[in-house]
Amino acid sequence: MNYKLPAFLIMIVFLPAILPAQIKKSGGTGRDEIARLTTNPEAKGTLFEITFLPGRGHNHPSFAIWLETTDGRYVETLYVTGYVATGIFRYGSMVSGKWEPAPVQRRAALPYWGHKRCILNELGNYLPSVKAPLPDAISGPTPKGAFVLSARANEMLKGNFRVLIEINQTWDWNPFWHNSKYPDDSEYRTSAQPAVVYAADLKSGDYEMLSEFRPLGRSHHSGADGGLYDDLNTLTTALEIAGRITVQIKEN
Repeated sequence: MNYKLPAFLIMIVFLPAILPAQIKKSGGTGRDEIARLTTNPEAKGTLFEITFLPGRGHNHPSFAIWLETTDGRYVETLYVTGYVATGIFRYGSMVSGKWEPAPVQRRAALPYWGHKRCILNELGNYLPSVKAPLPDAISGPTPKGAFVLSARANEMLKGNFRVLIEINQTWDWNPFWHNSKYPDDSEYRTSAQPAVVYAADLKSGDYEMLSEFRPLGRSHHSGADGGLYDDLNTLTTALEIAGRITVQIKEN
């Protein structure tokens, strides 16, 4: 799709009301700032505002945000971080002693979203790829920390529906998901603790309702299927990537 304006816009803003008192308003690494993201700006559908506050386990995770009906039918994707959306990983290949961007497919990254989306790529899995990337309108870099996402659906939604987020962070081992648990599974060895899936329920036209995301379950540890597993008690820091996530429908 071609847009007159850039499809993906990012600007940095400060929201002191929800930031810890010790956070500085200038300088630093960017982790102490809140990024303002806008996706699908020329669409005419329902407008969502999603606020993500990182937890103490946050360290540049991959994630996808999408819409479903209340009975679990996939509707559309609102946002996916860049590596997954393009199939190109920033540290994909070691060249002359330096890491270089390169095509990489990691099935364990966001398997629940991938199977829900159900678009098979040329490599035989459900991730976007170099040959079949997601458009810039619904993708972008991983925010360094907190962010507020203004995302438009393609159409106005009616009735009750659900917003979901799947989050995964590589190499976050713990005593249960340790690095020798599946020694012959290369997909698992780049993922460690599986991705966590969160959901929030909304009703069209209810602009006063602020819904908080709650964990539904975890994805398959190596992305072998699109199942949702309920043994969240095996997870530790994976449940601390997100501190608090909320969503609200905004008036157009």
